[in-house]
Amino acid sequence: MTDTTAGSGFRTGSEAEAGAGREAGEILAAARLCVDPELRRAVDSLPGSMRRVALYHFGWEHADGTAAAGHAGKAIRPALVLAAVRALGGEPAMAVRAAAAVELIHNFTLLHDDVMGRDPTRRHRPAAWTVFGDADAILAGDALQALAQRLLAEDPHPGASVAAARLAACVVELCAGQHADWALERRGPDEVTLDECLAMAEARTGALLGCACALGAVYAGAGCEEVEALDGFGREAGLAFQLIDDVIGIWGDPGRAGKPAGADLAARRKSLPVVAALGSGTVAAGELAELYGTGAAGSGSGEGELARVAVAVERAGGRDWAQVHAADRMSRAVGQLARAVPDPEAAGGLLALAEFVTRRTY
Repeated sequence: MTDTTAGSGFRTGSEAEAGAGREAGEILAAARLCVDPELRRAVDSLPGSMRRVALYHFGWEHADGTAAAGHAGKAIRPALVLAAVRALGGEPAMAVRAAAAVELIHNFTLLHDDVMGRDPTRRHRPAAWTVFGDADAILAGDALQALAQRLLAEDPHPGASVAAARLAACVVELCAGQHADWALERRGPDEVTLDECLAMAEARTGALLGCACALGAVYAGAGCEEVEALDGFGREAGLAFQLIDDVIGIWGDPGRAGKPAGADLAARRKSLPVVAALGSGTVAAGELAELYGTGAAGSGSGEGELARVAVAVERAGGRDWAQVHAADRMSRAVGQLARAVPDPEAAGGLLALAEFVTRRTY
C-alpha cells in the first residue's frame, strides 16, 4: 500500500498488517453478538414462507426448518456502523437497530443478486433460490428491505429519520448498480470500459459500506462534514473490498470463499480484474477476449478451461492491476477517515475493518 498518511499517526504497511486482522476479528465478533438478536427478532416477525426463507438464508435453519449453527456472514457492514459511532465518541449500543437495518439491506441484495446471477451457492451451502424457488427468494428479499425501514421508523433515536432517508437513497443506488451490472454482462467483452465497471462497483458495493459509516456518524451526532467524510471512507474501502473480492472470485480458495472455484470465470462475468486485463493491449488480452467471446456463460467450465482463462487474466495484468488499485483506494479511504476522525486511536476500529476487507483471502 502506498503510504499517503506519513506523519498523520495512522498505521500503514506492515505495522497495519500486524494488528489489523486480530483487532478486526474482535470487532466483527462483537458486532455479531450485538446485532444478531435484533436481526433474529426482525426475521421472526415475518409471516410463514418469507420467515422460512430468511431463516435459511441467514444460516439459522436448515431447509427442513431444523436449527442450524449458521453461516450468517462476516457482519462487516453492521460492524462499520458501530465502529463509526465509537470513533466519534458515541455509544455503539444506541445504534444497534441502525446496524441491523444495514445488515438486512445487505441480505436483501444478496437474495436478489443470487436469483439474477443464478449463483447456486451462498455461504457454503445452496443459495436460497435453489431451495425455495425464485419467487420465494425474491419476496423474502423484499421483506428484509421492509424490515430494515421498519427498524429505523420505530427507533426513538433523534437521528433515525435522517438515517432512514439516507438508507432509502442508498437502496436506490444499489438497485441502479445492480441494473448496471446486469446490463454490462449482456454486452460483449470489447464493449465494456473499466470506468463503467468501477462506477458500477461503487454503486453495488461502495454505496452500502459508505452508508453504514455515515449512519454511524449520524447516530453519534456528527456534523455534515464528518458524515460525508465517513461516507467517502466507506465508499473507497468498498471499492477496495470489491477489487479484492473479484480477485478471490478467480484465484481464491473455494473452501473458504463459500462458492465454487472459478464461478465468475465460468459465467463469463466481467469482473474488474477481467475488464482491466481485456483492456491491457497485451497478447494475453487477445487470448482472453477470444475465450470470453467464444464461451457462452456457463460453458467452458471444465477445470482446464477455467485454468486457461485465469492464467490469461493474470498474464494480461488483471490480478496485479486489481491489487494495486485496491491499495490506492484504501489509501484514499484512509485520507477520508483522517478528515472525519483526526485522532488515530479513535479511528483505529474503522481502520482495522478496512484493512481486514482489503487484505482478506476469503
